Amino acid sequence: MMKNILQKLSSFGTAPPQFDPAIFKDEIALKTEWTPAKGGGANFRTHKLIEISPYRIEFHSSVGAKIFYSLFMVFGLGFGIVFAAIELSEGELSIDIEKLMPILFGLLFFAVGALMLYFGTTPIVFDRASGYFWKGRKTPQDVLDWHSLKNVAQIGEIHALQILAEYIRGSKSSYYSYELNIVLRDGKRLNVVDHGNLNKLREDAKTLSAFLGKAVWDATEISTRKTE
Repeated sequence: MMKNILQKLSSFGTAPPQFDPAIFKDEIALKTEWTPAKGGGANFRTHKLIEISPYRIEFHSSVGAKIFYSLFMVFGLGFGIVFAAIELSEGELSIDIEKLMPILFGLLFFAVGALMLYFGTTPIVFDRASGYFWKGRKTPQDVLDWHSLKNVAQIGEIHALQILAEYIRGSKSSYYSYELNIVLRDGKRLNVVDHGNLNKLREDAKTLSAFLGKAVWDATEISTRKTE
């Protein structure tokens, strides 16, 4: 719930126009949705693909993303500590909501940064040895029934990789965010990553395509041109 609130507070997105998926000449593409699977997104690269072994590949949070999340925490914590220190030195710190507001404001920033760091570093794994893709801190091996996990799929059920563009309209700036999804054999999708560096996302999708032996359905060029 908090994750969804943070996404809505950070930005609002509009889906790019639909196009004809028949260009991919695949029946599953016609069953697949071509609007963003995950609303919102960043205007910078939040994840990078790392090869752990010939049988395992993972998306890790980028250094830039970790710094961004940490800045919220440092600012919030620092702001709260400095204000509290000033009030204590003047002997004015009390249970007065007006005096505590700056401290609470700092703690709020710290909490937001901590939540973004927590969700931003969620494991995203493709493991051919176990035969699963999962996005979360619980692996399919950690539970009795892997179907109980939200973002899990069997590698053998992955039919293709999908790249979509989403135009994000912010209060001060607007930008494109690009998402990479896996498409299952029944046309359903699971979001993998969503960030603002299209070239890197395409590179990662190409690497992942070779790893899985699956096609990449890249609709970003068409979507971006039509939106503009």
